[in-house]
Amino acid sequence: MGGGDLKAKFLEVYALLKSELLNDSAFEFTPHSRQWVDRMLDYNVPGGKLNRGLSVIDSYKLLKGQELDDDEIFLSSALGWCIEWLQAYFLVLDDIMDGSHTRRGQPCWFRVPKVGMIAVNDGILLRNHIPRILKKHFRQKPYYVDLLDLFNEVEFQTACGQMIDLITTLVGEKDLSKYSLPIHRRIVQYKTAYYSFYLPVACALLMAGEDLEKHTNVKEILIEMGTYFQVQDDYLDCFGAPEVIGKIGTDIEDFKCSWLVVKALELSNEEQKKFLYENYGKEDCASVAKVKELYNTLKLEDVFAEYESKSYEKLINFIEAHPSTSVQAVLKLFLGKIYKRQK
Repeated sequence: MGGGDLKAKFLEVYALLKSELLNDSAFEFTPHSRQWVDRMLDYNVPGGKLNRGLSVIDSYKLLKGQELDDDEIFLSSALGWCIEWLQAYFLVLDDIMDGSHTRRGQPCWFRVPKVGMIAVNDGILLRNHIPRILKKHFRQKPYYVDLLDLFNEVEFQTACGQMIDLITTLVGEKDLSKYSLPIHRRIVQYKTAYYSFYLPVACALLMAGEDLEKHTNVKEILIEMGTYFQVQDDYLDCFGAPEVIGKIGTDIEDFKCSWLVVKALELSNEEQKKFLYENYGKEDCASVAKVKELYNTLKLEDVFAEYESKSYEKLINFIEAHPSTSVQAVLKLFLGKIYKRQK
């Protein structure tokens, strides 16, 4: 089955899960409320690249070492969708907290006319859909409790990562001295790496009958990969082509704890540091241009290229030290998808 076929099948599972949720016997929907949830789901859940969801299916296939039957494709797709639901829940609420304007090339959900702060409750609904899906399709599985546990754990870690991010970038208290590589690393690890990298593989491992406790090294490798992915993201925000990445980067204006600013602080002399303090996090184009100019002076593109090749080498060595060839294949699949990506 090619990538296109798999994606088409994956989207069919979305339609089915959605219709189950819209007919959930725990709540008597009115036509109006059913229509609201229907539209809200279509707007927020299936719109992204679906990488996280699809990688559950890919990972499970590699762990099994053979083609999946229809039931296995369905179940691994359902878990993939649970991750996409979790992502949608985070993004809907994130966009409100950040006062963002666009997401995936369209207005943020809370910016849609007549939605506004109802989006907060929609976020809560999205989060509550996950245990409904798990209960309906995994209740009888021996790993059901482990799945519930896994989603709870990862949600907690992500919310804590979001907290560190928010309190580190408090507006009105713009203080670059708070920014360092360890802080950047912690934010990334908790806010992104757990749910984007570890969660899909952990779902596949549970389906394959594995005990997650025995795979802490897999978790460490995936968290490391997630960190590398985010550094790439920070880099592309500034140096990527907007027509390729699909958005215009605003990390400098937003005073984000980006890998680039952390590196710049590390490499700057006193004068350059002062210059960064004065211009980072300012809305106007001139200040942004000045920061980018400093990034160029400090040759951050080369610094990143070096970071990229070192990370790749380190990750490959980690992966090849893993005893299981099927687990190695899963990890290499992930690394192959993100190494030297342009968007």
